[in-house]
Amino acid sequence: MDLLTRVHPVREALRARRRTLHALRVREPAPREAEPLIALAREADVRVELCSGQHLARGLPPGVKPQGFVLEAGPLPELELGPLAALGKPGHRCIVALDGVEDPQNLGAIARVALGAGASGLLLTQRRSAPLSPAVSRASAGAIEHLPVGRVVNLTRALGRLKELGFWVLAAEPSSGTDLFALDERFWRGDLVLVLGAEGRGIRHGLERALDTPLTIPMAGDVASLNVASAAAVILYEWVRRSRLSRD
Repeated sequence: MDLLTRVHPVREALRARRRTLHALRVREPAPREAEPLIALAREADVRVELCSGQHLARGLPPGVKPQGFVLEAGPLPELELGPLAALGKPGHRCIVALDGVEDPQNLGAIARVALGAGASGLLLTQRRSAPLSPAVSRASAGAIEHLPVGRVVNLTRALGRLKELGFWVLAAEPSSGTDLFALDERFWRGDLVLVLGAEGRGIRHGLERALDTPLTIPMAGDVASLNVASAAAVILYEWVRRSRLSRD
């Protein structure tokens, strides 16, 4: 059972209805912020339980405050590679693949950026990857409730399969690669996979053979690189800009 707290994750889970939704606990008397959530729960036929503050906080991890309401929900669904690759309009798909991103805050921030930029999905690995926990939903401000997520055992093999399906495969590499803003126009046409590695390590050795090209965000000053969520934002919105230009 996942216990979701805060307005954005609870609201987006109730709106998306991608999880099994069991009950919305609300502290009595109900805070004003809970009123639209109660309405959404009733629209979705989710049980609303008015309860004491002690019952409301039952089962929450230490340090997580319920803020007046808690949504009891099942886990987010995870897709296999084929269904994930088929989502979106052919020629305009973008999958964000994460290699070794284990911090739920980074995963949530990337999910928020990916959804905002119009990515078709997120691809994670079975190992060395954060689970789709309530912490990820909080960090994404509820974006992960809407963004399709796939999970694979072997990322190198999955990227090879995506290349066979016609996707370009690019990876962010802080120290070496083609300048993002000088990248050949052909990479912005068609379907795209953007691979992002863990901070401090980058993508694992061996993934290079699955890439069409590594790319680098040009940096000024003494900072060597951006954190992974910021890098995702820069590259994804360059994809948005350049893909729009290529369609005009």
